[in-house]
Amino acid sequence: MTVIQENLSLPAKDGYQLSATLFTAEIPSSHFVLINSATAVPRQFYKNYAEFLVQEGFSVLTYDYRGIGGSRPANLRGFTARMRDWALQDMAGMVDWLRSEKCPDKIFMIGHSFGGQAAGLMDNIDNIDGMLTVSAQSGHWRLQGGEQKWMVLLHSWVTLPVTSFLLGYMPWSWFGAEDLPGKVSSEWAGWCRHRDYILGDKTLPLDRYNNFDIPVLAYSIDDDKWGTEKSVDAMMKAYPNMERRHIVPQTEGISSLGHFGYFRAKSEPLWKEAVSWLKGLQAVS
Repeated sequence: MTVIQENLSLPAKDGYQLSATLFTAEIPSSHFVLINSATAVPRQFYKNYAEFLVQEGFSVLTYDYRGIGGSRPANLRGFTARMRDWALQDMAGMVDWLRSEKCPDKIFMIGHSFGGQAAGLMDNIDNIDGMLTVSAQSGHWRLQGGEQKWMVLLHSWVTLPVTSFLLGYMPWSWFGAEDLPGKVSSEWAGWCRHRDYILGDKTLPLDRYNNFDIPVLAYSIDDDKWGTEKSVDAMMKAYPNMERRHIVPQTEGISSLGHFGYFRAKSEPLWKEAVSWLKGLQAVS
C-alpha cells in the first residue's frame, strides 16, 4: 500500500500555526489517529509508527508542539509558551481541526509520555473515541528508576529552572535533543518537583480528567527508568476508564526499549496488539 504524506500548517486553538504531517492511504480512512509527542520530540520520530497505522486502515496526524521542530519560532528567547499550552491549545486544536475539516467517523489518540499525561486537560475530549498511551508517567523525581531519580531531581531543581532563567530557553540540543522554550522548561520543572506532578497544579483544569471517560489503554515498559511501572500508575490513575499493560522487552524478543524504543521500527511486533485494541474500538457504535 502506498502511504501518502502531506505536510501542513494547522492552527492551534489560539491560532498559533503548528507544523503537522497527515499520513493517509490513496483512499483515506475516516478513522483517524492523532499522535501526541513526548516532551521535546519532533513529529518525524513517529513516522514509522504512523505509516504502520495507515497500512492497518487508519489515517494519522502528527504535529509539533509550539516551540519544537517545525513549530519553533526563529528565536526561543522571549517565547512565552508554557507547557500547558501544548495540551490546552495544541492538542485540542488538532482535535478541532480533524473534527471540522475531515469529519471523521472516529478519532483516536496515541500519547507518548507528555502526550498521554496531559490529554485529560483538553476541553474537547468528547470528540475522542479512545486513547492509547506509552510511558505516560508522573514526572515526580521520586518515582523514577535507578540513576534517573537523581538526574530528574537535579534537572527539576537546578538545570531546567536555572538555565532557562539565564539563557531564556533550555538548550537540550547540547545533549542531542530539541531545545525547550524557557517557560515550558520552568513549568515542567515545577511539576516534576511536586509529588503529584501535573495533578498537583491547581491552576490547571484538573476536573476535566474526571470527564475523560473514554477507553484508555496505558502501557509501561519494564526497562524505562523515566516511565517506571509505579510512575505510570501514579499518572494514569487520573483517567477513570483506564486499563494497564506492562511490557517486558526480553519476553517479547527485544533486548531493550527504554523510554523511546516502543516507537522505533524494531518494535513493530508490539504494534499489532495496539492496532488490535484500536480496531476493537472501531467496531463500537
